[in-house]
Amino acid sequence: MEKIKWSLNRLPKTDDKELAVMALENVEAARNFHMSIPNYQETPLAALQHMAELLGLKGAYVKDESYRFGLNAFKVLGGSFAMARYIAKQTGRDISELDYATLTSDKLHEEFGEATFFTATDGNHGRGVAWAANKLHQKAVVHMPKGSSLTRLENIRKEGAIATIEEVNYDECVRIAAKEAAETKNGVVVQDTAWEGYEEIPSWIMQGYGTMAIEAQKQLEKAGVRRPTHVFVQAGVGSLAGAVQGFFANYFPGECPITVIAEANKADCLYRSAEACDGKPRFVDGDMQTIMAGLACGEPNTISWEILKNHSTAFVSCPDWVSAKGMRMLGAPLKGDPQVVSGESGAVTMGLLAALMESDEYKELRDALQLDENSVVLMFSTEGDTDPDNYRKIVWNGAYPSTEG
Repeated sequence: MEKIKWSLNRLPKTDDKELAVMALENVEAARNFHMSIPNYQETPLAALQHMAELLGLKGAYVKDESYRFGLNAFKVLGGSFAMARYIAKQTGRDISELDYATLTSDKLHEEFGEATFFTATDGNHGRGVAWAANKLHQKAVVHMPKGSSLTRLENIRKEGAIATIEEVNYDECVRIAAKEAAETKNGVVVQDTAWEGYEEIPSWIMQGYGTMAIEAQKQLEKAGVRRPTHVFVQAGVGSLAGAVQGFFANYFPGECPITVIAEANKADCLYRSAEACDGKPRFVDGDMQTIMAGLACGEPNTISWEILKNHSTAFVSCPDWVSAKGMRMLGAPLKGDPQVVSGESGAVTMGLLAALMESDEYKELRDALQLDENSVVLMFSTEGDTDPDNYRKIVWNGAYPSTEG
């Protein structure tokens, strides 16, 4: 059985200018926009108190994004806010002037016209972009990498987008989307990764993700928890991780929770970058075949990388069994704890936390992270069963076991 690998953060620090992307006023602006959408509601924060006690922790909380706008994943938060900010900029407005009702009005559509939003996705981000484009009377074109789920493809098409599965990996799909946007009149790339020269829209996407983080913090406060001691968050390109890390670093200046970044071991570009310890990002290429399709990205978001290397505590490379373990634990909780239906990319942090607490094989990392009976851990289940067949294969039929034999 493949082992979990980790690297504690010993990276050289920078001037931290990217932390301002996740300034609290930017996160509040995103949340205010999302709250203007008619069927907005906070997603649940599941308190797994019995699970925490079993694992030897004070508390364990999971933000359940399977309820987000009926789309079964958090990604719509980023795409919708970025598209709203793009339209605001193009029409000379501040985002505070463009609530959902104004954005979807015939008057604004006449003023702005029609754009085509291009993106690459494993499924959840593309569905969010397609949903938002549909609501805003715009067009969307979505490219998915080799091996993508047909269920996720059809869910995107149901939102009115043109969607294809390509014979290349995620990072190549990003390049296809960018090329087509450049060749299309009023073509716009809405991608949740950043590179040199493409940073504004990714920063808006990260701010959109901040809605999930601020909701979780407010829910913890209502539950009597001032501050989680630990935040476990998964990473593909790192946009989500950088958004969550950036929010908590701004919300708790000088006392940011211990933050653990979990990746799929077939796409562990952040872990490899941390291992190299020179501050420069490392890339992973190839097909990156992992059940954690949403994390199968080999090139880090440059904005997020700056935030993560300045504030995160550890980077962890997780085999598929870690995610499968988390899916089963969340799907079949201890009596008295709420169930969380969590997909492959959503459950890896639960599986990782359990492995660290249950196995002395990982005692060195557990001790380094100061995980003990005083720890209150926050996690984010970023998707539900977005691939139902694979979900049942893992949760019902025991695929990817966490023990040998």
